[in-house]
Amino acid sequence: MKLEEEISQKNFRNVYHKAAVNVFYTFNWAYEFHTKILKPFNITPQQYNILRILRGQHPEPATVKLLKERMIDKMPDVSRIVEKLRTKGFVERHICEKDRRMVDVWITQHGLDLLARLDDKNDELDKFMSNLNIDEAITLNCLLDKLRG
Repeated sequence: MKLEEEISQKNFRNVYHKAAVNVFYTFNWAYEFHTKILKPFNITPQQYNILRILRGQHPEPATVKLLKERMIDKMPDVSRIVEKLRTKGFVERHICEKDRRMVDVWITQHGLDLLARLDDKNDELDKFMSNLNIDEAITLNCLLDKLRG
């Protein structure tokens, strides 16, 4: 559906304004789509992002600083998210022996098992892009990379 129909707005200042609104609107649409898939697993997109980063680091730990640098959403309080994942049994954290100001975070087997179950949802997670063919997806990736400069 066209943006104008989705938000009931016919006029934009210019094509750049429309593109910016379209990017923001589409981000929220995709975020909501992913949130619905993750909800039965009782995790948020930010928690999912951290678990995936930790799986990529496994069996090595990651620092909270590294997690924050690699997260898609740079705004959340990573320490708070790690604590929520710890209380759910998905991660462990320990004070770093080399630098006591830092905390090392590991994914647990329980966290790896959760990601394995979520891997079964990859096709469903990718479904929101299904209106694009491969060439269009490649072009979209190039355009979004260009937009960020």
